[in-house]
Amino acid sequence: MKMKSVSGLPAFLFLLLFFLLLPPNGRAENKLLAADRVKDGQYIDLTQEKYTLLFQDLIRDGSFSRPELELLFKDVRIKRRVLVLMDTQWEAKPYYEYRPRFITRSVIRKAKKKLKEHKVILDRIEKELGVNREIVIAIWGIESRFGKNSGGFNVFRTLNTLFDAYPRRSDFFRQQLIAFLLLCKENGYDPLSIKGSYAGAFGQTQFIPTSFREYAVSFDGDTRRDVFGSTPDILASIANYLHRFHWTLDAPLYVDIGRELKGPEVRKANRLGRKGLVDYLTVQKEQSIVLPVPPERLPLTIVGLEISPRKGRGKRYIAGYPNFQTITEWNHSNRYAMAVTELAEAIGMN
Repeated sequence: MKMKSVSGLPAFLFLLLFFLLLPPNGRAENKLLAADRVKDGQYIDLTQEKYTLLFQDLIRDGSFSRPELELLFKDVRIKRRVLVLMDTQWEAKPYYEYRPRFITRSVIRKAKKKLKEHKVILDRIEKELGVNREIVIAIWGIESRFGKNSGGFNVFRTLNTLFDAYPRRSDFFRQQLIAFLLLCKENGYDPLSIKGSYAGAFGQTQFIPTSFREYAVSFDGDTRRDVFGSTPDILASIANYLHRFHWTLDAPLYVDIGRELKGPEVRKANRLGRKGLVDYLTVQKEQSIVLPVPPERLPLTIVGLEISPRKGRGKRYIAGYPNFQTITEWNHSNRYAMAVTELAEAIGMN
């Protein structure tokens, strides 16, 4: 077959020129990652329309004056490392690599100690909020190693970096930036001093700003919601989040359903991810197993968890109950939800 010419050049020569003009990393311009488009430390252009509109919104609702905003934003710069990490998140790793980052003998040992140390608070949480103590401690451990690691990124710079230079989720991080500024003003925090994760989460709960404003609570007798240093506030805020997403005390989280999905409905549910719901009776029938009845007979999710090649290739499949689904409201990753669940199981063992 004869190759056609393009713009007067033989087709093979055009293709050669195209590949020679690709960036050194081999990605065409429209395939560049966000971090490839910026330099670390470059000033953010506050004359852009999106910043003009942001300032207008903050001034219009009376939250800030223009001089306040100009002083706050005057030296804001890009943090390139934030963008690199946003495109290499651990939730994308197979479960056999993901799990050991969060569940270790050391973490389990510390979690058991925290369970005893904060028994009085956890008793009250179970009574008032109806969330199991082991799950609260597990999330605390996974999110911040019980407060030892809440993140080293400046949250204000991080949120501006993501709003300005992460186009795929710019609208989301605009919302988070506004919520962050408001919560700092409401709670007397200095927005330039708070440290957190590369995604803008902060405190021992690792709440993003909108989650803090919606779910953080004071549980220590004052009115200030302190997810940085008040253990009662930290544990109750974690529990309140799960409570608001309909956690059921002592209800099942999951059931193992085998190494193979045997029917069309369970395969479809697995393919659809966390939104792929299936009736528990259908799971029983297609997998030939007996399952506990879910609270209110609510549907289940079907999750596949990658098994280490050393233990045989393939996946371990589970049926995720409503409480498991509630954990995915905290973090949408099924791998995260399973790590929390298995850490909670380990904590509860004698």
